[in-house]
Amino acid sequence: MERTLRIRVAKRGTVTLPKALRDRYGIREGDDMSLLDLGGIFLLNPARSKVDQLADSISEVLQQEGESLESMLQALREERDRVFYEQYPEA
Repeated sequence: MERTLRIRVAKRGTVTLPKALRDRYGIREGDDMSLLDLGGIFLLNPARSKVDQLADSISEVLQQEGESLESMLQALREERDRVFYEQYPEA
């Protein structure tokens, strides 16, 4: 891939990153990026938040262990019911 790419500024200052770059660096719609102005030279950096990175790591581990969102929600419901009946045995 070329080191210098030309892009065009569209309405409201929107720029589109070439698909090859988005694919290579895992940049998705809605991702945050950092823009540093070095005296008219712009440095754009894909900056994923620590929360997103942590969520992806947790999701990967859970998937490897065969967990799904539904199984986790079911476990949460069961634990909530257990605690409720422990605190309110007459209910």
